[in-house]
Amino acid sequence: MLTPVIELALLIEVGTRIGLLATIGLVLLTAFTGVSLLRRQGLATLTRGAARLGSGELPTTELAEGVLLAIAGALLVTPGFITDGVGFALLWPAFRAGIAERLLRRVSIHARPPQPGRTFESSATDADGR
Repeated sequence: MLTPVIELALLIEVGTRIGLLATIGLVLLTAFTGVSLLRRQGLATLTRGAARLGSGELPTTELAEGVLLAIAGALLVTPGFITDGVGFALLWPAFRAGIAERLLRRVSIHARPPQPGRTFESSATDADGR
């Protein structure tokens, strides 16, 4: 609840220092740059996941990173400098991998091999079995 208020205050402060049009331009520039980087990171993650799946492994890390990339995308298209900062941090592969690793430590993924005529099945639970 506090983040939108801080974002608005920061946008107003930046706007008074560099002007309205420059502030809008900066917000649009970060959004377009972020989406471009997101596309590259997303394709790289998708390619790695497909390769792991093709070799018979469950691409758990790539799935977790895909979720984090989706969050990064939402943050990058949301106007504001704080959300952009967090979104860009999630686009940094080392940072994102660390977050994904922490998430995966809290989740247990059980996979069953596909049966003829059926698709791959899996289920996920947290560390407590929920």
